[in-house]
Amino acid sequence: MVIAVKRKGETKDSLFRKFTRSFIDEDIVDDVRRKLFYKKPSLLKKEKEKERRQGRSKRPTTRYFHRSKP
Repeated sequence: MVIAVKRKGETKDSLFRKFTRSFIDEDIVDDVRRKLFYKKPSLLKKEKEKERRQGRSKRPTTRYFHRSKP
C-alpha cells in the first residue's frame, strides 16, 4: 500500500509527485499487469529462462586483439 503524508507547507503538486514516485518504486503497475491474466506454468518457466539468458548476454564481454607491428 502506498501512503503519501502531507507535511506542513507542502503543495498538492509535490505531494502528488511523492505519491507517484513511491507508486512506481513499489512496482504496483507491473504487478497488476502480471496478475491480469492467467499464465500456464510452462509459459512462466519459458519466460524465466528467457530472462536468465538475456541477463547472461548483458554481461560485458571484452576481447583484446593485439596486432603485430609491421
